[in-house]
Amino acid sequence: MPEFPAVRPRRLRATAAMRDLVRETDLLPRHLIYPLFIVPGAGVRREIAQLPGQYHLSADAAVPEVAAARAEGIGGFLLFGRPPAGGKDAEGSGAWDPTGSVQQAVRAIRAAVPEALLITDVCLCAYTDHGHCGLIKAGAVDNDATLPLLCRTAVSHAEAGADVVAPSDMMDGRVGAIRTALDGAGHSGVAVLSYAAKFASGFYGPFRDAEDSTPSFGDRRSYQLDPGNARQALAEVAQDLAEGADMVMVKPALGYLDVLAAVRSATTAPLVAYNVSGEYALVRAAERAGWADGTALALEILTGIRRAGADAVITYHAREVARALGRR
Repeated sequence: MPEFPAVRPRRLRATAAMRDLVRETDLLPRHLIYPLFIVPGAGVRREIAQLPGQYHLSADAAVPEVAAARAEGIGGFLLFGRPPAGGKDAEGSGAWDPTGSVQQAVRAIRAAVPEALLITDVCLCAYTDHGHCGLIKAGAVDNDATLPLLCRTAVSHAEAGADVVAPSDMMDGRVGAIRTALDGAGHSGVAVLSYAAKFASGFYGPFRDAEDSTPSFGDRRSYQLDPGNARQALAEVAQDLAEGADMVMVKPALGYLDVLAAVRSATTAPLVAYNVSGEYALVRAAERAGWADGTALALEILTGIRRAGADAVITYHAREVARALGRR
């Protein structure tokens, strides 16, 4: 009978203390960025049917939400906005309105929770009457005509007090244009987090319902990345960094962990992954059906995203995971 091997890997898994000692990948509340859906009005806290446990919040209602999440150790907040009813137009002008929902929320949160890291999504899709991320000319999104509108939006967010602006539109050249606009307006200290590798994904459905940003015609495949193209994603990341992006993002996360790992290998820049609405909704659906422990799934998913190379993860699970980590 062969001698039992001297190496016993289970020794390193025998106790909780040992497992903690040799753990290779940490997941902490500071690694999490919490997305918030900001809407016009006052006193609004309305659960989003497609995203159970997430809410449409008016600017005043966002303040206690951020304060509570910050007390739980969450690292940052990503704000999405919507215009008032009837406020959409062909240009998406509500995106840069200084009295817009995001601008109001940034000012209110900055005054009440000054230490909070505030990131704002820079895009036009929730504000255009056609639902696309840029200006439409001759039936298609006009890349270059869109850039000044994105710049106006980014500068309006910086003027309200945002720490980071995050262009999600996927127009060519938008990072360089926004960096130039911010610097020219005296906001050289505001960072740019680029949605550098944003894929045309079916996992965005619940978000588009929550933001009322589904295109009224066509789709976004002419400007978002083809899900089959990892090398192209790396090229987009390199281009955005060359244009002045301070951080880059891979979106979605779960179906693109190989891309996330490849980006991590290619750059030392801070890397963010977006655990998107469809990924969150699948966990909630499994939980409600009694098929899984939703929080346990979330912890495992986010740990996997971190293990693949993400420095931070944007996730709707942020508060439940922060609370779960606090109980450990």
